[in-house]
Amino acid sequence: MANIKPFRAWRYNRELSKSIGNLTSPLFDVISDQQRDALYENEYNSIHLSVPRNKIGPIDTLTLLDKWKSAGIIKQDDLPGIYIYYQHFSLPGSSKQFIRKGFISFIEATSWDDPNTQILRHESTMPHSVNDRIDVLSATQMNVSPTHGLYFDESFELEQYMDESMLSPIYETEDYQGVKDVLSVIHDHDIIKKFINKLSDAKVILADGHHRLEGSIVYREQQQKKLEKTSGQEGFNYHMMYLTNGEADDLRILPTHRLIKGFENFNRQEFLEKLAPYFTITHLENPNDVTEIILGKQWAFGLLFDDEALKVRLKPEAIELLDWNFPTAIKHLDLTVMHYFIIEKALGIPGKNQRNSDKISFERNFANCLTKTLRGEAQFAIITQDISMETVKEVCYSGHTLPQKSTYFYPKAICGYLFGSIKDDEFELPHNPGF
Repeated sequence: MANIKPFRAWRYNRELSKSIGNLTSPLFDVISDQQRDALYENEYNSIHLSVPRNKIGPIDTLTLLDKWKSAGIIKQDDLPGIYIYYQHFSLPGSSKQFIRKGFISFIEATSWDDPNTQILRHESTMPHSVNDRIDVLSATQMNVSPTHGLYFDESFELEQYMDESMLSPIYETEDYQGVKDVLSVIHDHDIIKKFINKLSDAKVILADGHHRLEGSIVYREQQQKKLEKTSGQEGFNYHMMYLTNGEADDLRILPTHRLIKGFENFNRQEFLEKLAPYFTITHLENPNDVTEIILGKQWAFGLLFDDEALKVRLKPEAIELLDWNFPTAIKHLDLTVMHYFIIEKALGIPGKNQRNSDKISFERNFANCLTKTLRGEAQFAIITQDISMETVKEVCYSGHTLPQKSTYFYPKAICGYLFGSIKDDEFELPHNPGF
């Protein structure tokens, strides 16, 4: 079901690649303002394509891209390939070393609404973010960073070929997350066919990059409407994706906490009184214990205020009061409970308005939540738990989506190792290798 293709990546020239670590950048949705400012100082850093400065629009980005091409800053590989990408990482508090193994290829950007779609999403998107990605893609015809998709193969058939490729890496760097990123490439026709055939029977769950992929989907539909006849093999039909095996034990989904701010005359006691009919509320002595105390407990959350930490856990009988029109699997999710009982019922933000509310922001780092509440930068924080891969699969296969910012697949892919062009003369292979 998943139609993938090898491609000829655009990469930094040989001389610049010697310092590839200075040219990589975080994805546009996780980078801080401070990181951006530092990276912008390097005129060839990939951030200039992935997160252009505020005053630079899509046409200016195209001009910059053309300049890089004509000056030989980036060059297109001569041969098509599947690009193998490994991420070596550990998690705080653990000495265990993980290796997430995957590969980067093009994949057909089928619509979410297509009953035969090969890619399932688990989160909804925000229109303004999608429009931004469409504008950049339309102007540049370039995928500047891979999205992250999961295929599922219990036999781990492809890993042997990826391991062999990794004996001759192209790049090896340590990124902003402290993760060791390694890239290699497979050009062998017969092995590439094994990757294509393995994915041909698979559906892919999109782990990260919903806005970028939806940008590709919408752009594809726009181009199809412009043309009277299409072959389905045009570059605009495809999208660059990092694909990893969801059966591996190197898949980590970290929680995303909520920061609440901007309520005038916010009264903590009144807020807690609104929670009381639904939750059992327990005061905690040490706010640093919150994550451990709620761990593994269904419908349990931490609340951090400037001088107080609480555990709140939904009373079992209260779940029947959740009247959003969702199937049971979605209603019983921790995050659905949080958005309904805490944010809608107690804070008064209706579910339909929460996605675009300026009073809700997201933070993956618990220490940052604690710091921001202590400094008064947030009125309080809602501490959540992680979501299992089985839950993600159940929701995706049901045809529904999780609440916004439900997952944080760690580590994130980096930008700058390679770029993927969908421009016809750059997307087409120089000869027909039978892919």
